[in-house]
Amino acid sequence: MKVRSKARSPKFNRGFTLIEMVVVISLILVLLSIALPMYNQSILRAKEARLHQNLKTLNEAIENYSLNKKQAPQSLEDLVPGYIKFIPDDITGRADTWVLEPEDPQDAWDSNQTGLKGVHSGSDQISSGGDAYSSWTH
Repeated sequence: MKVRSKARSPKFNRGFTLIEMVVVISLILVLLSIALPMYNQSILRAKEARLHQNLKTLNEAIENYSLNKKQAPQSLEDLVPGYIKFIPDDITGRADTWVLEPEDPQDAWDSNQTGLKGVHSGSDQISSGGDAYSSWTH
């Protein structure tokens, strides 16, 4: 008479139980729910940092153009290619949404021919700090 062992044969021990799968999937979902908001915040911070850099670059190029040529540029296209390689994108993702700040005639090199004093963003969105992107001048 053969005595059967109560232990299962190796043939039946392959794979995972339903409970193990549910536990692993729920752990993955918890980790994703923590990581996704942090990822989205880092994307927003990167866009805002790029906007700061673009504002700084454009405003410095306008200032350098004005000092070198003894007149302010009439448009952003005047800065290309001598001062910048291309007009960078605003936070909106387009280069044509920059708001141009006109030069004050009293502060201009030539009061009859005023140009640009600076630029700021044309976006109507609010930054992570609570202020409008359009108020950033850098």
